[in-house]
Amino acid sequence: MEMPIPIANDLEKRISDAFCIFDHHGDKTIDVREVGTVLRFLGCVPTEQEINEIITATETEDSSGEVHLTRFLPHVTQLLMEHKMEPAEPEKLLEAFHVLDPENRGWLTKDYLSKLMMEEGEQFTQEELDEMMAVAVDPLTGNIPYEFYLNQLMHKPKDSIYEIADRIQAEKLKSAKPPRISRISKFEIK
Repeated sequence: MEMPIPIANDLEKRISDAFCIFDHHGDKTIDVREVGTVLRFLGCVPTEQEINEIITATETEDSSGEVHLTRFLPHVTQLLMEHKMEPAEPEKLLEAFHVLDPENRGWLTKDYLSKLMMEEGEQFTQEELDEMMAVAVDPLTGNIPYEFYLNQLMHKPKDSIYEIADRIQAEKLKSAKPPRISRISKFEIK
């Protein structure tokens, strides 16, 4: 019989719950190919390199190709406490779109953005690009009005995983004992 995994706080509960959605056998393991999906489900924006680093750090030795919750939970909890894989702020995304739109038209063509997303930086897969374009492209013009697109993306869920991490960090700091300050009696002062 498998021992239950202790859950210390809301952050660990969220991670555990997301992990278990993709645990298809009910044995507290997921296929390594699901790691990125679990992280994105939590609201993280990991690069392929970050996903591979997490797989390397958490993959079970005895059955490679699988990640067990007992290794995933503490590792990902620590990364989230450090605000790793956090989505970019809306202002940063808008700045990036402005760089791509030097004429300041307020929109980009689907072809131009598609080419960039498939060929530059952290490249999208065709599936990721199709999902993005389904939301980003204005059906009337066929272009991407990026401010409108960003507004669609930016409805922040209440209690993002990073807000929970910050709350837990603040609680830890609050509960940590302050250093003892010894009292100096007036007789010791000369």
